[in-house]
Amino acid sequence: MTAIRPHSSHDPIQEFQETFAQLRREIAKVIVGHDEIVEQTLIALFAGGHVLLEGVPGTGKTLLVRTLANALNLSFSRVQFTVDVLPADVTGTRMLIEEHGRREMVFTPGPVFTNVLLADEINRATPKTQSALLEAMAEYQVTSGGSTFALDLPFFVLATLNPIEMEGTYPLPEAQLDRFLFKVFLPYPSNDELQSILGITTQADLPTVDPVLTRNVAPQRVEELKRLVREVLVAPHLEQYAAALVRATVPSDSRFAPRGKPILAPSEAIERYVSFGSSPRGGQALLLGAKVRALLAGRPNITHEDIDSVAVAALNHRLVLNFAAQAEGIDPRALIEGVLHDGRRLHS
Repeated sequence: MTAIRPHSSHDPIQEFQETFAQLRREIAKVIVGHDEIVEQTLIALFAGGHVLLEGVPGTGKTLLVRTLANALNLSFSRVQFTVDVLPADVTGTRMLIEEHGRREMVFTPGPVFTNVLLADEINRATPKTQSALLEAMAEYQVTSGGSTFALDLPFFVLATLNPIEMEGTYPLPEAQLDRFLFKVFLPYPSNDELQSILGITTQADLPTVDPVLTRNVAPQRVEELKRLVREVLVAPHLEQYAAALVRATVPSDSRFAPRGKPILAPSEAIERYVSFGSSPRGGQALLLGAKVRALLAGRPNITHEDIDSVAVAALNHRLVLNFAAQAEGIDPRALIEGVLHDGRRLHS
């Protein structure tokens, strides 16, 4: 791996910072508030992952995704999930085509063949349809009729999720939740933010977004920035710290609990409320998100603080809570904050 040279005449870190800042400014023209959510979404994009956005209807989830695609100048598709949406409606299907007197089966690509895919209200689809995204999200390809079709890069999925207690929703399987790098929550807007939203969305001229990247080079440029993120350095003790945080989410009485004495033992709350902790993908999400944070701070290497700053978004959806947690209304984000509090003693 080639180390980043932050002080060269061609400064890749500075270019990354400028592109990131431009994207935030353009998105802010349309999206009122939600600055942290916008930042987390962009971090996941450049880290090479996908995002799950949870919030009640009307909080701007769909608008955020569409605005992001416009700012990046990337191709965009949307799937409105309902109970009658089939897997082939997402990935595509083979159709019988007759041409010049010959009939043949031709694959017709579905909406998944795009750069930015909005999976709107994904938990209103049946589990079979939800799982249709798994191969595309993990392998960047679709298999149909024994043939494999590669997706164009970048491929970025943002799935919106209504709170699970709302009528007509289906829980996402743990395997699919684990495919998302981050899960972020869109809170209801404050009084001032709501007033601004009402003013902006009811005026004659709606705000528009100016693309930050040129259409013909946008996909290549995004991939270059993603490769730059991978070049950020991680010291061994920080890899150890990320691993300790992930391991501390696994209760010791779980049949999947790691062997050996942990560096950071699971807390009392983890032991009481968690059935299964984070998978190793949680550790990957910690380090990749931390690498983007490091670049935004102008550094070619990550710190403990970079890891801590993305821990809640990277881990909260990877904890499987037990019945006691559900009965007491325990929020997995609070459990992750507790793990971080214990973890800070390792580097204090």
